[in-house]
Amino acid sequence: MSINGTPATPRESAIDDVAYLSRSEHRVPALVAMAARPRTRAELRELTGASPSTIRRTLRAFEQRSWVRRDGHQYEATALGAAVASGMETLLVLIETERTLRGVWEELPEAALELALERPGTTTVTVAEHDAPYRPVNRFRSLLLEADRFRFVGFDVGLYDPCTDVFGRRVLDGMDAELIDSPDVAAYMLSTYPERCARLLESGNLTAMVHDELPPYGISRLDDRVVVSGYDSDSGGVTVLVDTDAPAAREWADSVYATYRSEARPLEPERFEDVEIEA
Repeated sequence: MSINGTPATPRESAIDDVAYLSRSEHRVPALVAMAARPRTRAELRELTGASPSTIRRTLRAFEQRSWVRRDGHQYEATALGAAVASGMETLLVLIETERTLRGVWEELPEAALELALERPGTTTVTVAEHDAPYRPVNRFRSLLLEADRFRFVGFDVGLYDPCTDVFGRRVLDGMDAELIDSPDVAAYMLSTYPERCARLLESGNLTAMVHDELPPYGISRLDDRVVVSGYDSDSGGVTVLVDTDAPAAREWADSVYATYRSEARPLEPERFEDVEIEA
């Protein structure tokens, strides 16, 4: 049997095709490029960095699988090839996200993991590295800078510099903020930054509450974006940040927040005046 005069490949399994595509870094990008629009061999070489002979062999193999067709000097993906290109792109992004989460996944709630893995490419995962331990905190800071409405419950990533200063400025500039922290965190902030806390609470833009049993992670709503933070209980450092604007994420985060808010009590600064903070 042949397709457009080209001998068909011997019968192979789906795994064989996936293995073929994944054995070389240039094959998926080449197929994706041809799914976007017709390409010449020269364009494919430039896009992928592959040699002329490699591109020639790749195109021959793609034609045998009915993934591409030739039109003069250009090659374009067929409907089959476009579907394979889209699926492989999604798979590679999913695997890359999974690899990023491998060392920190246990520090996130199951719902955040599902969001990160079900919507790869639309959910941002930021993980701390040995040479960049503040990467998640810096990501949070960048989101905080743009927010006009902020809701938070749980482990407070905002306590880390430079988030504390940014949060204070945004509240004084008019950001509508609501926090649910633990009594220990409230006592620490009030004793360490008494004047700053007084200004923020007096601004009328900050509502602060306390809850005795918070989750071991943080959930934030920054406008329409949901941010989930995980941390290492031994070091206290923020290890991972997952943020997304998926409607399902907002529904989940709002439900969790509403539950804790219904159980929280207003912060009364005077009750913490004589509280001793452990070093």
